[in-house]
Amino acid sequence: MVELIAAPSPNFDARRAPPDMLVLHYTGMETGEAALARLRDPEAKVSAHYLVEEDGRIFQLVPEERRAWHAGRGVWRGEADCNAVSIGIEIVNPGHEFGYRPFPEAQIAAVIALIGEIRQRWTIPDNRIIGHSDLAPDRKADPGELFPWKRLAEAGHGLWFEPAPERIKALGGLLQKGDQGIGVVVLRAGLHRLGYGLAPGGDYDAETETTVRAFQRHWRPGRVDGVADGETRARLVGLLQLASVESVTGVLD
Repeated sequence: MVELIAAPSPNFDARRAPPDMLVLHYTGMETGEAALARLRDPEAKVSAHYLVEEDGRIFQLVPEERRAWHAGRGVWRGEADCNAVSIGIEIVNPGHEFGYRPFPEAQIAAVIALIGEIRQRWTIPDNRIIGHSDLAPDRKADPGELFPWKRLAEAGHGLWFEPAPERIKALGGLLQKGDQGIGVVVLRAGLHRLGYGLAPGGDYDAETETTVRAFQRHWRPGRVDGVADGETRARLVGLLQLASVESVTGVLD
């Protein structure tokens, strides 16, 4: 059982439904102490359920039964009030603004253990374990491309897919901003189906580019440029297949 350090925040309200989503963030501040203070400041009007320090210490700020104020404006799988149905975990890291760096082993081990215990208490599907940037691609980049999503999935939490080389090759060249046509239609529809707020359509516009970049931060971290190469699209196809299997399994369980 993980050890929790009580650090109550006044910034919460009532839920309208049990949580069925996990949203991971980085703190994006220069120190963990500063982040913890902000999340507990009534003037700031922000919070999370947990904060995980770089040394693995876990602070509990808001009871899981309450609605913390961590996600803000955004959409995932049609849900526009993600705070109402999610548990938010802030992971201490200075972020892209203050010297983004890899997440230490002790910290990731603590995050994995914490998620494991949370999922024993609530029904949270793998396709609803996401980053802040997934629900708000136009505003957020956290927890970012250095967060080890693959490691998380290997521990049983979240989706991950690595396509075979022939599958990548079969999808051909690049799709990028300014492109139009059936390839863009398929890409946008796939991103929407996975969970992003991007509406289906045939134009590779600025919103599509931003959404592809968010997808890459999570599932294609070796290329975060908003250009949908064959590997980006192959990963998307594979993830959609995994998500569909999970949905069917959930109905049957």
